[in-house]
Amino acid sequence: MRRLAALLLSFGLAMPAAALEIEGNLEQGGLVIGQVAPGATAHLDGTRLDVDNEGVFAFGFDRDHGSTARLVVNLPDGTALERELVIAPREWKIQRVEGVPQKFVTPPPEAMEAIARSTRVKNEARKTRADGSWFREGFIWPATGPISGVFGSQRFYNGEPRRPHYGVDVAAPTGTPIVAPAGGVVTLADMDMYFEGGLVFLDHGQGVTSLMMHMSRIDVKAGDRVEQGDVLGAVGGTGRATGPHLHWGLYWRGAWLDPQRLVGPMPTEKAATGGN
Repeated sequence: MRRLAALLLSFGLAMPAAALEIEGNLEQGGLVIGQVAPGATAHLDGTRLDVDNEGVFAFGFDRDHGSTARLVVNLPDGTALERELVIAPREWKIQRVEGVPQKFVTPPPEAMEAIARSTRVKNEARKTRADGSWFREGFIWPATGPISGVFGSQRFYNGEPRRPHYGVDVAAPTGTPIVAPAGGVVTLADMDMYFEGGLVFLDHGQGVTSLMMHMSRIDVKAGDRVEQGDVLGAVGGTGRATGPHLHWGLYWRGAWLDPQRLVGPMPTEKAATGGN
């Protein structure tokens, strides 16, 4: 946990470093990692958080989270720490996407069964949380290329408003490898999702889960444990996509997070390939 003392000061959290430390982005779409004494419990706005054997826990704030949240920690000695967290708002872009097949903008009646099936599969995968805390190791880009879509933007498909964009899009040729941005357990691997096309869920622990969408190929299966950098499959243009790209989404317990906040700048082509 680096930079914790500075972050605590910048967040205005006057907490004893030995009792509670947090690191991350106190903002809409932000992921936060906390450290308490082993055996402590933690709650965010009344929801009990997973705390691992070393006292590490994670939580996040949805795109539309309000201005505050309350974190309560109960230490093994009976001491209770209660803090109000101030969540910074963000401004969102508007993105207009044209040329989308109309069946993905206004699905026809015959598509309802496929959409319902996709929803069932995703909901089932979200019921469990992997037993681990791989998110602690940090994240890398799962693919490299131009960023063609950013988290939180209001999307218009063929001129029609739809839900915001909950991820970052990386344009890359079909077949470009997609690697695990951090270690974890695969909880879903399905090539036949209506909107997402080829889809993988990778749980990095405590419900912090990456989504890889529009894949042309999937090389893992549900239940596989992978390490950071392992190949999950390949970029494609399946599902609701106008061209080949990777959509990398991230959520925590239903809260959509901004994966771009967890990685550095997109590597240049030379850096990514080791060129001179």
